[in-house]
Amino acid sequence: MINKVVSGAEEAIRDISDGATIMLGGFGLCGIPENCINALVDKKAKNLTCISNNAGVDDFGIGLMLKQRQVKKMISSYVGENAEFERQLLSGELEVDLIPQGTLATRCLAAGYGMPAIFTPAGVGTEVAEGKEVRNFDGKDYLMEYAFDADFAIVKAWKGDTAGNLVFRSTSRNFNPIMAMAGKVTIAEVEELVEAGSLDPDHIHTPGIYVHRIFQGKDYEKRIEQRTVRKAD
Repeated sequence: MINKVVSGAEEAIRDISDGATIMLGGFGLCGIPENCINALVDKKAKNLTCISNNAGVDDFGIGLMLKQRQVKKMISSYVGENAEFERQLLSGELEVDLIPQGTLATRCLAAGYGMPAIFTPAGVGTEVAEGKEVRNFDGKDYLMEYAFDADFAIVKAWKGDTAGNLVFRSTSRNFNPIMAMAGKVTIAEVEELVEAGSLDPDHIHTPGIYVHRIFQGKDYEKRIEQRTVRKAD
């Protein structure tokens, strides 16, 4: 077996260069690959195309990359918590594809399954459909959307083993597992790294065959994007 374990984020992202297309897992600020994002900020790779459900916030997550003008194009579903993203979008500095969340997820899934395209009713008759093929199935129009073509997928798991098998927790399972399947090179950072054979096979969400590099991360902030608490009585 090829040793997939690397020493840390810097080694894991070593060959991500200018102009790369990267999938970044997570949902809001939950389950984002904090260590790899920080390493990309330090590396200053630029002209990146980032595929992510969201764009982080101004001082955390992908927002740090946006602040340094590292991102050329953002392909996302929800971007409402990032003022710098909004500024770059409105000024024309940033290319943006806003995609319905289900379509975003299914295009990731299609890439992982080796499917070239999907058909979806989402977006038919709207600006989303401009320039795209529409087909009719059983009297209903569907929009053809291509599977993503990402050079790298960077995900964050709760636990992983040295063979690359991954276990996710709760909300972090939204996009991380399907993105882990979809990258030409998949990089996984985990909170806990254990020896191969230590994980219960029934609890594994992503088999190691999809993962090319894995390392144990550190110093996770795990920020809450919007904290809502009940007022004291």
